[in-house]
Amino acid sequence: MNTGRRPQTRLGSLLAALAITGASLLLGLPAHADEPSAGAAPAPKEAPRVDLILDVSGSMNERDIQGKSRISVAQQSLNDVIDALPAETEFGIRTLGATYPGNDKNLGCQDTKQLYPVGKTNKVEAKTAVATLRPTGWTPIGLALRGAAQDLGKGETTRRVVLITDGEDTCTPPDPCDVARELASQGIHLVVDTLGLAHDDKTRQQLLCIANATGGTYTDVRTQEQLTDKVKQLVDRSNDTYTVTPVKTTGTDKCETAPVLAPGVYSDREKFSEHRVYRVPVKAGQELRASVSVALDRPVARDYGVLLQATSATGQELVRGTDAGSSRTDVISTGLRWSTDDSKGYVTASPTSSPSAKPETTVCLVVSNSLAPQSGVQADPGMPVELTVDLASASPAPEGAAMGLGRGWILLLTLTLAGLLFGLLFGWIARWRISVWREN
Repeated sequence: MNTGRRPQTRLGSLLAALAITGASLLLGLPAHADEPSAGAAPAPKEAPRVDLILDVSGSMNERDIQGKSRISVAQQSLNDVIDALPAETEFGIRTLGATYPGNDKNLGCQDTKQLYPVGKTNKVEAKTAVATLRPTGWTPIGLALRGAAQDLGKGETTRRVVLITDGEDTCTPPDPCDVARELASQGIHLVVDTLGLAHDDKTRQQLLCIANATGGTYTDVRTQEQLTDKVKQLVDRSNDTYTVTPVKTTGTDKCETAPVLAPGVYSDREKFSEHRVYRVPVKAGQELRASVSVALDRPVARDYGVLLQATSATGQELVRGTDAGSSRTDVISTGLRWSTDDSKGYVTASPTSSPSAKPETTVCLVVSNSLAPQSGVQADPGMPVELTVDLASASPAPEGAAMGLGRGWILLLTLTLAGLLFGLLFGWIARWRISVWREN
C-alpha cells in the first residue's frame, strides 16, 4: 500500500516543481507597464452632482407604458436608479406638479419643490419620498429648471439635471427653452438631459430645445427598462465627465476650415451619415490620443458604426478607430493613438515661428457615422458628440521593431519548451507508475 502511494506523492512534487519553474521563466521576462500620461486629469475638486426633476402632473396617471401608469413606471425606475447610485455621487430629486390639486393656474404654476436635497443619499429615505408621489397638478418646467440650478449650486465642474416629463410646459412664461439658454449663458457648467414619456411633436421639440441649449441629450422613452437604463447611464456619465466641462465646438467638412483643438474635451452635434473634421497641431516627440463618443438619443436603424480617423493635411490616413453595433444602445465610442514618428512620409511638418521650437504637424481628426433614423424619427438636431483630445510624450519604440519581434519569439519559445518538458515528465511518470503497479 505504501508503495502505491509513492508515485502520487512524487508526481505532486514534480508538478509543483514544474509550476515553479514555469512561473520563474515567465516572470523573468521583462514586464512593460504603461506609464501615467503626462496629460492625465488632476484629481477632482468636487463630487459629481445630479438633480433629477420628475413630472408629477395629472397626466402622469395615463396608463400607456406597457399597461402601467407613467408615474408607476417612473417610480420603479427611480427606485432602481437609487439602488445603483455610486457612493461618490451627490444626488437629489425635485418635483413639479406634485402638491397643488386645484385649478388656479397662478398657484399651480408655482408648484415645484425639492423632494430630496442634493447630497449623499440615504437610499431608504429617498425611495420612501418617491413612493409618496401622486400625480396632481400643472407642469412648470421652466421654473423647475431654475430651481434645479439652485439645488446644484455653482462650481468649477459640470453638474447634470435629468428631466423626466410626459408633456410640454403648461405654465409659460418662463419658456423652458429660454430658461435653458439663460442657464447656459451663465457659464455655470450645467447640462440638462431630457427624457420624454409622451411622444407628441410639441413635447419632443421642447425637450430637444432644452437639451440642445445646454449640451445635453434627449431620449424618447417607450419602456420602463429603457427609462431605467437611460437614467443610470446619465448618472454614470456624470461620474465620468464631471471633472472637465466640454467646450462647445463645430466641426466642418474640410480640414482647411476645421476648428483647431488643444488638449481637452469638446462637444458637438453630428447629423446622420455625416462626417465632421477638426484639426490638432502635434509637435515632434508627441503622441496624439483621441476618442469620440456619439450618444444615440433617439431610435436608430440596425447595423451602424462610428469611425474616428487621423489623417494628414493632404488626406492620407494615419490611423483609425472604429466601433459598430446592430441593436439599440445608448452610446457608441472609439479611439486612436498616433505618434509623430512618421515612417510612411505622409506627414509634412509645418514651419514654426521660432527656429528653436519643435516643428508641428497638422493632424486632421475626422468623425464619421453610418447611422440612420428609424421611421418617423426626426433627424434634426444632430446627435450629441463628445470628443476628447490629449497630447502626451511619444512612447519610445521597444529598441526597434526587430527587438520587439525577438521578444515575441522568446516568449513563444519559452512556452513551447515548457509544454515539451511537461509532456516528457508526464509520460515518464505514467510509465513508472505502470511498472510499479505490475510489480505489485
